Amino acid sequence: MISRKLRFAIFGNTYQPKKSASITKILACLSERHAEVCIEKEFYDFLVRGNQLNVTADTVFEGSDFEADFVISMGGDGTFLRAASMVGDKQIPILGVNMGRLGFLADIGAGEIEHIVESIYEGDYTIETRAAIAVETDGTPLKGYHCALNDVAILKRDNASMISIRATINGDYLTTYQADGLVVSTPTGSTAYSLSVGGPIIVPGTSVFSMTAVAPHSLNIRPIVIPDNAEICLTVESRSHNFLVALDGRSEKCVEGTRLTLRKAPYKVKVVKRAGQKYFHTLRDKMMWGADQRG
Repeated sequence: MISRKLRFAIFGNTYQPKKSASITKILACLSERHAEVCIEKEFYDFLVRGNQLNVTADTVFEGSDFEADFVISMGGDGTFLRAASMVGDKQIPILGVNMGRLGFLADIGAGEIEHIVESIYEGDYTIETRAAIAVETDGTPLKGYHCALNDVAILKRDNASMISIRATINGDYLTTYQADGLVVSTPTGSTAYSLSVGGPIIVPGTSVFSMTAVAPHSLNIRPIVIPDNAEICLTVESRSHNFLVALDGRSEKCVEGTRLTLRKAPYKVKVVKRAGQKYFHTLRDKMMWGADQRG
């Protein structure tokens, strides 16, 4: 049981005004525990100015300028990924409260807020560690966020023709993808973009990454799974002379010929899970495996 005062940093979805009202419930729970509450400025302004909610916070912070014992992400997996990017290498455990429909990372229901807060203070929870991918361009970290918890996608821009992506693994030539793009995924991200383009589902904690082409020109191209201690180098050719690099959905334009180096990030992301929660149960539930969907 935790008896000391805890500090919670809260991130939230600023696109769901009705669902965001649940913040009052979690603030009440934390207030009863005399916790210190820090709220991201964008989310705080959204709640106070946009929705006229009576929100009290000990601190309002911007970006990654915060310290906490726990981070609470209120939204969907996208909000969780953004929170994870702000946490970076701080090693702060992140709790994902799902305010939407489908969530593998944000898998705590809004109605479970009181219970999970109590569980945290009782020490009745587990923490999973998840690998991330670090990206360098021409030997230097990508500007802005340079690590991805879910995936790194190399994509053509707009309506440009397919791009050519030359890939090497630990210096050994793999292939040159002729495709709309390539998704390099962690096990965490294997149920996200990677899955939608035909990539494999990988159990979290497995020390591998997957590489899956997006709309490949050749049907011979298949997804490949590689050890996560490998170094992936990619160079891109494009008729438009540029392409996009997207880390967990946040994209940046790169010029043709830029050398991308992908490797496992030097830190892991900590994810708070309910005690006894099992990945395969979550997978069956979210993917509706075994469900009879006939009318």
